[in-house]
Amino acid sequence: MKLTVAGIEEGQPIPSQYAFCIPDPDTHATFAPNRNPALSWDDVPEGTQSFAILCWDRVVPTSGEDVNQEGREVPAELPRTDFFHWVLVDLDQSVRMLGEGGFSDGVVPRGKEGPAGPGDTRQGLNDYTGWFTGDPDMEGLYFGYDGPCPPWNDSLIHEYVFTLYALDVATCDVDGDFTGADVRAAIDGHVLAEASVMGTYTLNPRLMSE
Repeated sequence: MKLTVAGIEEGQPIPSQYAFCIPDPDTHATFAPNRNPALSWDDVPEGTQSFAILCWDRVVPTSGEDVNQEGREVPAELPRTDFFHWVLVDLDQSVRMLGEGGFSDGVVPRGKEGPAGPGDTRQGLNDYTGWFTGDPDMEGLYFGYDGPCPPWNDSLIHEYVFTLYALDVATCDVDGDFTGADVRAAIDGHVLAEASVMGTYTLNPRLMSE
């Protein structure tokens, strides 16, 4: 199975229109267009009954002590973890593409509605749900796609993995306000094939100039 993410080449920077934040000279970061990229795929295995899509940042700091702090950088040696940016299930087996902006077109404070998504899909909660907890302007349930917004002082360039899974079940066994971790557990043993594209993103001016 082959996955194409329009505008994103393997290991290359993600265009800003697909990001949640872009650099700002005064505030370090400001909202970006936050459109989901277009995806297309082929060479689907026989027996596929549905597709799932996950997108995650695989180098998110495990400690927030230095995150977005003036005069400091998040150290490269800090242990890292996954942060989900898109959780989508129950794509019909006949689908071979998703259009740009069809699942996200702009930042929505407090999050987009869900879990019902376009085309009878279901969208899970991405990890901005936890990130914005306690923020009076942004706290809420963040369903579907929300793009990159890594710490503006991180010493590592962040890596975003878009992965498509061909499944042998028509409906993913998750309910309610499910998460990326829930989907990973539910599809275990049901994946016929998978394909990924990884793009990078940073808000750190030092890294952008290198």
